[in-house]
Amino acid sequence: MTAEPSKGPIGRLAAELTETVTGHALACLYAADRYHHVEHEIEPLLQAGHTVISDRYIASGLVIQRFDNVDPVFLWQLNEVAKQPDLAVILDADPEVITSRLAARGPHNRFQRTPSSSYAEVEFYQQAAETLSGAGFAVCKVDCSSRPPERSAAIIRHELMSLRAGSEVMSS
Repeated sequence: MTAEPSKGPIGRLAAELTETVTGHALACLYAADRYHHVEHEIEPLLQAGHTVISDRYIASGLVIQRFDNVDPVFLWQLNEVAKQPDLAVILDADPEVITSRLAARGPHNRFQRTPSSSYAEVEFYQQAAETLSGAGFAVCKVDCSSRPPERSAAIIRHELMSLRAGSEVMSS
């Protein structure tokens, strides 16, 4: 298991600066963390035979800075040469459900504090899913509006196992 921002030096800096740095500068900082994360954490784990699951990756890179009005084309250009995952999972939910959950737990960052952020986030992730699919990524969208977390996890596990079974057939 890994996450972005990563625990590496650039990731720690990005997390620290998320509240005060905006737009293109923050997008570049997160992209720098992503490339460093791949080189120093993800690739070594993959080469050692591990399965790597990352909480946030390219899809998030196509979404978060959209709240700062960064052009999605620029965001794609920053992220398009990052290592393509075997599966990009996008957890989706009705904006009202997201708003309710944010109210219950509180926002994680400044992007979740605006009243309509849930609606924008859903739209941005839909656009990111389309961009990734169009670029040949395997994308699995899981609606978490009313499904318990265990059921969402089972769907994702099934998709991963299907991918793994498909790759074993291709390599035999």
